[in-house]
Amino acid sequence: MAMAHLPRWTWALLPPAAVAGGGGVWLLRTFDPNSSTSPFPACPFHALTGFYCVGCGITRCLHALVHGDVVTALAMNPLVVGMLAVLPLLAAWALGWRPRVLAPTVALLQRPGFWLTLLPLFWIGRNLPWPPFVWLAPG
Repeated sequence: MAMAHLPRWTWALLPPAAVAGGGGVWLLRTFDPNSSTSPFPACPFHALTGFYCVGCGITRCLHALVHGDVVTALAMNPLVVGMLAVLPLLAAWALGWRPRVLAPTVALLQRPGFWLTLLPLFWIGRNLPWPPFVWLAPG
């Protein structure tokens, strides 16, 4: 789908998305989620069970990324860093830029079965107590 063929209402989403994204970046640059006075909530799943969920560490990961610390971001949630790296390519694909070399990757990422396999495996893996799995746990 080329950009000219996007429904008009989608363009109305850009300003609110930009404001929300800018506000999120400001919050993450201003407040440290590692601080005891952080306004960011803790993971309720981890608080209840003691296990890490797929999303554990995302706030600290994004905090590290907006400060340019990719190594810490990878330590907090490597799956999110990988997804953020692929997101611009998927957005460009959706807007009509479709190089053939990306077709197999996009086809894989569009399969629900891929995500229904990857996410539970990541969830389980980051809770296993042995290397290399412990490297998937936040922090």
